[in-house]
Amino acid sequence: MADVFLLSRLQFATNISFHILFPSITIALGWFLFYFKVRFNISGHPVWMRIYRFWVKVFALSFALGVVSGITMSFQFGTNWPGYMETVGNIAGPLLGYEVLTAFFLEATFLGVMLFGIRRVPSWLHTVATLLVAVGTTISAFWIIALNSWMQTPAGFEMRDGVAHALDWWAIIFNPSFPFRLSHVLLASGLTASFLIAGISAFRILRGDNKKAPRLALKTAVFVAALLMPLQIFVGDLHGLNTLEHQPQKVAAMEGIWDTQKGVPLLLFAVPDEKNRTNHFEIAIPNITSIILTHDPDGEVQGLNDFIGEHPPVAPVFYGFRIMVGIGMLMLVIAWFTSFKLIRNKPLSKGVLYSLMGMSFSGWIATLAGWYVTEIGRQPYLVSGLLKTSEAVTDIAPENVMFTFILYLTVYVGLLIAYLHTLFLMARRAVEIEEIQPEERLQQKHFPKTLNITAGELS
Repeated sequence: MADVFLLSRLQFATNISFHILFPSITIALGWFLFYFKVRFNISGHPVWMRIYRFWVKVFALSFALGVVSGITMSFQFGTNWPGYMETVGNIAGPLLGYEVLTAFFLEATFLGVMLFGIRRVPSWLHTVATLLVAVGTTISAFWIIALNSWMQTPAGFEMRDGVAHALDWWAIIFNPSFPFRLSHVLLASGLTASFLIAGISAFRILRGDNKKAPRLALKTAVFVAALLMPLQIFVGDLHGLNTLEHQPQKVAAMEGIWDTQKGVPLLLFAVPDEKNRTNHFEIAIPNITSIILTHDPDGEVQGLNDFIGEHPPVAPVFYGFRIMVGIGMLMLVIAWFTSFKLIRNKPLSKGVLYSLMGMSFSGWIATLAGWYVTEIGRQPYLVSGLLKTSEAVTDIAPENVMFTFILYLTVYVGLLIAYLHTLFLMARRAVEIEEIQPEERLQQKHFPKTLNITAGELS
């Protein structure tokens, strides 16, 4: 049987991989809902309310699964990683507490009004509730990223008898990597929600839903994605430079650099061999990594051999980074191409709609890949330079951890299948149960080869 350290890491990785899927949707979807509601209030057009009513159900479903998986994840700090709270609990505890006090209560209070109060409270109050839920999800992300960033680049504390004590909460919260990490995560959520809305809307249209609601939702989401993607590339570059300054070993693993060198090439593909400390089958572009990281074609970048025993496992970080960037580039191409067609009032072909549908969960893949780069890239430390992961693990019997690991994995796979099934079931039912006019039913019987979705159609 595997040792308790490996099992605990697998269990936590399973838990956090499941959990992060849902906040990555709800953080931005809350703001989409607020936009839909405001557009309804301003225009009075019922199509905005139809969009709102569909996506608020998706928000509720995603929010519920995010809360449930977040609670079980916090249990594991005590059961699997007691050394973590014993060493840095004076800092981690308050940050998690602030999240509950400022965000969770705000969300919990107004979520009920948002979900069930649309016909029971004045419209302005319902709009305010929608806004406050969106603000709450963002504040929640603020505190969680503050803690995670502090674990990456700890600041504002001192060690006394092996325990971290806070000296400067401002320095703890706004630690060196926090602004870049928070911006990167919020933009990733915006892209995840955008492609989910566009993909599910494309699915509805391809199923014969010719009403205005899915068309307008698709158009809104594609335009948002087209705007956010360049911002994400810009912030990602700043985040990379910050990581090079504070965690150069992580950047070396991301780029597959073994020896400190000048004029470092960009590896499009390679097979890292950590045992022999080299790469195989390299496909590289000369000097590009030096240009990106140092803004100098001959700039010097530290290699992994400067951090033997203190750098992360290379292969998962190297491949994870390329998956994240590859998905991001695909998002950029799809979003810009579709936006170009919409702006030019060109019809969207079935090929474009199938592409959008296929990209429905591309944000999940990119987010998970980026999260793995961040978290595995911090190893062997749980808190950089302060607490190694192996020093925080529990000493309970491996059989117990194996049992809970299998239990968590089984439950999460079941919940994920149920979530996806429910999401597409809601989309299929929306084709029939929304307000379909007789002329729209007639149109569905003669589904065209191309769909006339244009930018000016509903403006």
